[in-house]
Amino acid sequence: MSRTAPVIPGPDAPLADRDGVIWLDGALVPWREARLHVLSHGLHYGGSVFEGERAYDGRVFKLHEHSARLVASAREMGYALPWSAAELDAATREVVAAAGLTDGYVRPVAWRGGDTLRLVAPDSRVHVAVAAWPWPRIFTDGPRGIRLHTARWRRPAPDTAPVRAKTAAQYALGSLAGQEAEAAGRDDALLLDHRGRLAEATGANLFLVLDGALHTPPPECVLDGITRRTVIALARDLDLTVVERHLAPAELERATEVFLTGTAYEVQPVTAVDAREYPLGEVGTALAEAYTRTVRGGTGDTSDTTGTGDTTGTGDTTGTGDTGDSGVGGPVGEVPAAVPDGPR
Repeated sequence: MSRTAPVIPGPDAPLADRDGVIWLDGALVPWREARLHVLSHGLHYGGSVFEGERAYDGRVFKLHEHSARLVASAREMGYALPWSAAELDAATREVVAAAGLTDGYVRPVAWRGGDTLRLVAPDSRVHVAVAAWPWPRIFTDGPRGIRLHTARWRRPAPDTAPVRAKTAAQYALGSLAGQEAEAAGRDDALLLDHRGRLAEATGANLFLVLDGALHTPPPECVLDGITRRTVIALARDLDLTVVERHLAPAELERATEVFLTGTAYEVQPVTAVDAREYPLGEVGTALAEAYTRTVRGGTGDTSDTTGTGDTTGTGDTTGTGDTGDSGVGGPVGEVPAAVPDGPR
């Protein structure tokens, strides 16, 4: 198979009609031939799981953490992937190399196939695909803030939905909230949780600066984003106080800065939430610069980037099956419209 670099499509080119290859069930196949049957179980019942990853200078940042979370998300949704996290790491590197990517976006996805449409289908074959394509910075002319709209949709309680999985079932809410925000003339949506507390954006984690300290909701009904965890570690390296606690919407009134974190957004300043406005502040700027240095530093693509010793490919770095990443971060509501995932 030819490994010549594909022509880079324009930002409006349909994702389904591009040159290149996609890794599908263990082999590279021509891009346009990477298909699934219309009666696939995952298409009908929301059981697919996925990741959103970024390549910087040809290396996927936190690759193993993303692969491990894909494995854990599938397990949370009741099925096992046919490939280990380590094997998914290798597949991802193969796809990135085949695409000739320097800076790019990577989308692994897994789903139950078309063996049956029975709702309970434990024996259905599981499929896995990995695609990658060129990905510039969201804002090439420097950072700018985005404006959020508080959605009527809320994140569910952890005992009512598979909140630890990065799954299509969870992203339906983000899609609806994002459509609502765009219809209101905003860039993204802010979702509350089931108790009316601040939760996250459609696919990115939320941070507030209050009295000089960084405050963020605990990952109880939202994904514990990989970018979120990275930024928290960077904040502590900068001697910033980090507080994980429940936040009431009223606390937006006294916040001096607001920003989001996610794979696509990286560290994204927020300049308005509904009628409240915020500046591009020093804390968010310092963290954005530190994050850029980190992802460009070549330390993100290792067999174990978590410090937990998970090099087995089981995907469980916590003992609970939760490998994190608020990646409910997503495809809808982000700027520009081509942004596929705020996949934390």
